[in-house]
Amino acid sequence: MKPVTDIFPLLKQPAKVMITMHQKPDADAMGSSLALCGYLKKLGHTVTVVSPTNWAPWLNWMPGAEDVLNYDKEKERVQQLLTDAAILFCLDFNIFHRTKHFEQDLYQAKCVKVLIDHHREPDVASFDYGVSNMLKSSTCEMVYDFIVAAGDESMLDTAIGACLYAGVIADTGSFRFDATTPAVHRMAAHLMELGIRHTTIHSLLFDNFLENRLRFMGHVFLHRLEFFYEYNTALIAIPKYDLLKYEIKTGDTEGLVNFPLSVQGIKLAALVIDRDEERKWSFRSKDDFDCNTFARKYFNGGGHFNASGGGSKNSLQETVNQFKIVLKENEHLLR
Repeated sequence: MKPVTDIFPLLKQPAKVMITMHQKPDADAMGSSLALCGYLKKLGHTVTVVSPTNWAPWLNWMPGAEDVLNYDKEKERVQQLLTDAAILFCLDFNIFHRTKHFEQDLYQAKCVKVLIDHHREPDVASFDYGVSNMLKSSTCEMVYDFIVAAGDESMLDTAIGACLYAGVIADTGSFRFDATTPAVHRMAAHLMELGIRHTTIHSLLFDNFLENRLRFMGHVFLHRLEFFYEYNTALIAIPKYDLLKYEIKTGDTEGLVNFPLSVQGIKLAALVIDRDEERKWSFRSKDDFDCNTFARKYFNGGGHFNASGGGSKNSLQETVNQFKIVLKENEHLLR
């Protein structure tokens, strides 16, 4: 994989470009993709943004979101656009299986493939150009750096800036996580100088849900939250029944895993949700517990040191039982 800056000469001539992200995209995935799209369009490229799946409705305010294609719903159209594309940008994921059913199409695509991502252990062999920097706060910060490194800082505007800011505040926990460096604050200051409305963006991301989500959260905390103080761990296990009862949609469980970490002494918080095809895990930790290694070793996942995800084909009860077993194996790391 060549340095991502080596792609700059190829961007001087207008081309057909596709940008894609991981399945069930969050604010960083969607924000970085739409920001890069806005920038590349200013360079004269024809750009298509594709999400492998649907996404949370509270991301629809982002400039350009109305034009994003859903691979699951428009498979043949996306496949043709990918065939026609000269360049493919892959944002906020670093291995193709993170795109669910889009995976094989991406592997087989003949276009130039570019990676911009901040997760651990990238599949560098699958990309022609790229940058993978796990020290970066977000992929949005990396897209900002990409535009600045290209000498096109003047092309940043409020639409691009709003998308970038959204991803940064989402992935930094509103600037409270360790990945919030001085560079992140300088970037945020620059975007504010461009005229973004930071309080509005924050509200659109975090104060934009329906009543059923709040009632669902109350139910979860009362009935589905379990503490294992001997391991400094909390577990939330949500059956499919709960999702149906409270009409939970994509994005409604975002951030739920973080709440148990507010309890004194809790070092690891885990959330497992009974989805149609598999049981989806989210892990969050404090201090020196490595969620990435834990998720990769036991639950076919990965991500960041203090925030990772995974999955299991076992039943909800079976995967919960497995979690309880591996907690004991990791007792020395959780003390």
